[in-house]
Amino acid sequence: MIIRMRAFAQFKELIGNDLQVEIREGADVMVLLRQLAGNNPKVQEAFFDPSGDLKEYVILMVNRKRIQRDQAEGVTLHEGDEVAVFPPVAGG
Repeated sequence: MIIRMRAFAQFKELIGNDLQVEIREGADVMVLLRQLAGNNPKVQEAFFDPSGDLKEYVILMVNRKRIQRDQAEGVTLHEGDEVAVFPPVAGG
């Protein structure tokens, strides 16, 4: 199935802004992220800590709704879904 992947700020520089990614039926958000990281060591380093856990600062959205990091393995994706990843946001 095809998922739309959007990335912002420094993540956009690593994977691009608007990708069409093919993943297996029934895959969840974590499967998608690991697939992207498996193709690029810089993405692996940006998304995951050395133990393989998603870094605390990664912000995730599925179909424009925020999900928590610990939900990434439980949110099943469907054909045409959109996943967005954001790096930490700072302001002042």
